Amino acid sequence: MADPRGFLKSRERTLPPNRPVEVRLRDWKDVHAHLEEGQPFLKEQAGRCMDCGIPFCHQGCPLGNLIPEWNDLVWREQWADAIERLHETNNFPEFTGRVCPAPCESSCVLGINQPAVTIKNVEVSIIDEAFARGYVVPQVPQRLTGSTVAVVGSGPAGLAAAQQLTRAGHTVAVFERDDAIGGLLRYGIPDFKLEKFHIDRRIEQMQAEGTRFRPGVEIGVDITWDELRTRYDAVVVATGATIPRGLDVPGKDLPGVHVAMDFLHQANAVVAGHKVPDQIVATDKHVIIIGGGDTGSDCLGTSLRQGAASVTTLAIGKQPPLERSAGQPWPTDPILFEVSSSHEEGGERTYLASTVEFLADDQGAVRALTVAETEYLPDGRRVPKPGTEREIPADLVLIAMGFTGPETDTITAQAGVELTSRGLVARGDDFSTDLPGVFVAGDAGRGQSLIVWAIAEGRAAAASVDAYLQGGTELPAPVRAGTVSLRA
Repeated sequence: MADPRGFLKSRERTLPPNRPVEVRLRDWKDVHAHLEEGQPFLKEQAGRCMDCGIPFCHQGCPLGNLIPEWNDLVWREQWADAIERLHETNNFPEFTGRVCPAPCESSCVLGINQPAVTIKNVEVSIIDEAFARGYVVPQVPQRLTGSTVAVVGSGPAGLAAAQQLTRAGHTVAVFERDDAIGGLLRYGIPDFKLEKFHIDRRIEQMQAEGTRFRPGVEIGVDITWDELRTRYDAVVVATGATIPRGLDVPGKDLPGVHVAMDFLHQANAVVAGHKVPDQIVATDKHVIIIGGGDTGSDCLGTSLRQGAASVTTLAIGKQPPLERSAGQPWPTDPILFEVSSSHEEGGERTYLASTVEFLADDQGAVRALTVAETEYLPDGRRVPKPGTEREIPADLVLIAMGFTGPETDTITAQAGVELTSRGLVARGDDFSTDLPGVFVAGDAGRGQSLIVWAIAEGRAAAASVDAYLQGGTELPAPVRAGTVSLRA
């Protein structure tokens, strides 16, 4: 236990400050202050961890992170041991420590009657300190198995599976249809939340370990799925859930109405130095974002940095409560009203807003939205309430309502893989599909979820692939697929 009286001596939850809004809106760098500014109270926060007899933070984290152990090591300033314990369960804490919503903190036992330990901040401090001290080095396998594995998709699930399988001695190639490795980490998450050098230095480590990367190659187009299965002994499908959820109302196809990921992908590409013809930009425009989740927040921060005239976020449901409701008791992960760094920067948030129609100007482009107050029906449906309609000016509309599932046209047509009723790639508890040697991890089999689940599933799927190729495995498997499909 770090400090037996730590949670009594310090009852406050303290985080490093964000950079001033007026400063950070002028660039695309991380909104958070540098590590050294948070160091004076980092030890204090780590010392608040009670090393509970039953650490519910383990249950809250799909990876099963050994949180009390590395809290204790940070308090003792044993950084080499801390990163060893953190890496034992998490391949990429620099990602989760920045963009994971931290369900572990909702399960912190201290959170019963005090603010939870700042687990996420301690985690990211460990990995940042480890990189700074040179503790993150390639782990080259001692032997090669002679087996080959293709990983399709280079998001967190694909990268986690690839690193685990490479370290097990397999020859792994990661295929990515974009021009750079990282998936939504690269082109979906803005730099002010995740600067891309975090991805690049991890890719360098993986290359040094032996993982091979093939960007700019789309499986199903450049190489068929059957050809891929012929070339490799096993295949891991980690393509994510990339089909956006649409909004079926009149005017949805008007110029100026876009899905959020098209906007974010282009913005991230430009920040990376690429030229994007006819880029979707928010400059001097009245922007409406439909959807109040993380993607909507990313659109907000991006629009503000591009110089939008105004930004309004519309959410169809009620504003979440500030505290846990009776139906979401500890240690569950509750739905609460959250203020992200982007919300701190500006814009308006409107709840109970149902979009009725997009309206066009004389040139045929979007000029406004008709919205109405959301009415909850007895059967749970949410519909626009008659008589409450009003117009909101809009030059740019970004639909950020989440994703419905993976793109499966080519894998079903070429390989005949089975799908679930939700359109996901069907799998058993060991992540295997109905095709011998083909496994699926992350959102492609789970549906839209968290980065921490993607990494956990990538690690678990890697263990199943290793067992398939070698007849057994020593790789950890933190989770089971748990999807009732093929083996039901």
